[in-house]
Amino acid sequence: MITNPIFKGFNPDPCVCRKGDDYYVAVSSFEWLPGIPVYHSKDLVHWELLTHVLSDQVDLTKLPSAKGIWAPCLTYCEAEDKFYVVYGVMNSMNSRYFDVDNYVISASDICGPWSEPVYLHSSGFDASILHDDDGKKYVVALEWETREGYEKPGVICICEYDAQNKKVVGYPQRIWAGTTNRGCIEAPHLTKSNGYYYLMCAEGGTGYNHCVTMARARNPFGPYEADPLGAIVTSTINESNERQDPDHLKPKYFNPDSVLQKSGHGSYVDLPNGETYLFHLTARPFVPELCCTLGRETAIQKMKWSEDGWLRPYDDNVLAKLEVPEPNLPPVELATPSNADDFVGEKLNNYYYAPRIMPNTFASVAERPGYVRIRGCESQASLNKVSLLARKLTSVYATVTTAMDFKPEVYHHSAGLIVYYDNQNYVFLRKYYSQTLQGSAISIIHLENGAKNEMLNTRLKVEDDRELVFRVNFNGRKFNFEWGYKEPGCDIKSKVGALTKIGPEFETYKFSDEYCKFGEFTGTFVGITCSDSLFHSHHADFDFFDYEADESKGVE
Repeated sequence: MITNPIFKGFNPDPCVCRKGDDYYVAVSSFEWLPGIPVYHSKDLVHWELLTHVLSDQVDLTKLPSAKGIWAPCLTYCEAEDKFYVVYGVMNSMNSRYFDVDNYVISASDICGPWSEPVYLHSSGFDASILHDDDGKKYVVALEWETREGYEKPGVICICEYDAQNKKVVGYPQRIWAGTTNRGCIEAPHLTKSNGYYYLMCAEGGTGYNHCVTMARARNPFGPYEADPLGAIVTSTINESNERQDPDHLKPKYFNPDSVLQKSGHGSYVDLPNGETYLFHLTARPFVPELCCTLGRETAIQKMKWSEDGWLRPYDDNVLAKLEVPEPNLPPVELATPSNADDFVGEKLNNYYYAPRIMPNTFASVAERPGYVRIRGCESQASLNKVSLLARKLTSVYATVTTAMDFKPEVYHHSAGLIVYYDNQNYVFLRKYYSQTLQGSAISIIHLENGAKNEMLNTRLKVEDDRELVFRVNFNGRKFNFEWGYKEPGCDIKSKVGALTKIGPEFETYKFSDEYCKFGEFTGTFVGITCSDSLFHSHHADFDFFDYEADESKGVE
């Protein structure tokens, strides 16, 4: 059996495609770079983080949290032997205008190089593409509604894409307002099978009333008929009419009988053996707070096609399942990188991310062999250039340890270990120059929804000629920090000696979409970071980054 979620931590809005015996799933990345992670499998059981689609093709600096790259669509065009990715850059949600620019790029190899982005339109978000069997291409998206008196958030629209001239044809036309009355339609994916154009959408908002629905038509422009079943995958089966409520979260639809919540925003793939699987986002909240520290994750469900041509759960139960039968495919295990990184390679592992800028613009494993050198830039509260090398938190039961060589010279210099949701919500165990203590010190800075607490009661003077060890321990609902000096001969494979707790316990649930007021839709990260707010040049060297997570445990 496959146990959900299959991609734990911040991995929302999955889109699957197949080329031969290879399966690829792309997920959203929002303000984090590299952008659009792509996972690879040959059996839908064993997966690897293979590559990323976006690096320097996109400028995300200064964008607020939860903006950036939304809901990519990854497809494979067999006629061209080429991969396509359609993605949107959400620039602003001010006054509910949702200013987004949609682009398409292509590549002959899933690992690139990718073409220069071609602008499609700014009609709305969650754009995706269909390569029809007659050579035509169609782009569907949610056309965002800004006018008073119209149902929000909007309606699914379609336009033809002229690949030769690299532009859409005419204005997008509205084609579908939803299969159910849950409202908040989004996430359209257009496919073709047995003479029908199938339009898979998400309805109910990307919250607790979320679901996957379908409609079909004989012509891509419609008219479309609704799937008589309604939701085909969901976490709540309550009948609802929420068309007049544009709020996406809707916690009143929380289902206490389901581990997987918010299930919706789906994409499916037909296997050569006749089986069908659907990928969708899901979430696992703390209860009763209903806060999802790990963000929206990716799950998989086994499906089937009914005799009358509709997609159905294999067991006819539309509730998202924690365990799913494996497909009848030969098992193929894939190599996965060690979670204990001692920075001895020629480049950074591909599981590292940074907010708004590429990690290789400030982090190097070449300048001091066996270490990663992080050049400090702006403060961790900045929306511009933050030197933060981070990993996605995949379990609320985890231990993260690092060792650091850093000599601050002025109070503008700081470096250390950080738990980071966004630029207004983080806890930072740092080494810095204390003018009060006339030398190097450590302390914790805590930002909670923009309110900064320097926690001077945690301040301790430390030595400069010894490397520091910092650790954060996640134990479900609480997490705390520890520190100590690196012992001689200690390396990534040896156990760090006894560490001393520093600071209070922090509440894990507060690092979540629901609690944080300045961002949403992403998830919690843990990382190493350096700041030089004076000259943007002072650096810190980190000897290792050891991430140990017990992903077999759920969320309380």
